[in-house]
Amino acid sequence: MSNASLLPLLEPADGQGAAPCCPPLTERPMTAEEAETAARMFKALGDPVRLRLFSAVASHEGGEACVCDISDVGVSQPTVSHHLKKLKDAGLLTSERRGTWVYYRVESSVLAAMGKLLTLPGAA
Repeated sequence: MSNASLLPLLEPADGQGAAPCCPPLTERPMTAEEAETAARMFKALGDPVRLRLFSAVASHEGGEACVCDISDVGVSQPTVSHHLKKLKDAGLLTSERRGTWVYYRVESSVLAAMGKLLTLPGAA
């Protein structure tokens, strides 16, 4: 697996799954560190090609995708690699090399953290 750092997740006090790196936006103002972490994630997803690649990996059967299966996004292979690296650097993807191919995975804890960050008060 990649040694790229993921978004920091906190252990929730109630023991019910992953907690986001940051509180829901409606809970309290973010600290500077929390804002940096969230901004890195949103900046990475702010590009349409990256968002398509992230979606392709997240929705791929088995929860992981070979780069050979997701590179048809209308840009060259070097550009796909660049965008996948940006997603990894933001902690949104992990990767594993198997032979000549690289497989990407969106960790479920990352999706949970993203969802909790944008949760409205009282939403379950």
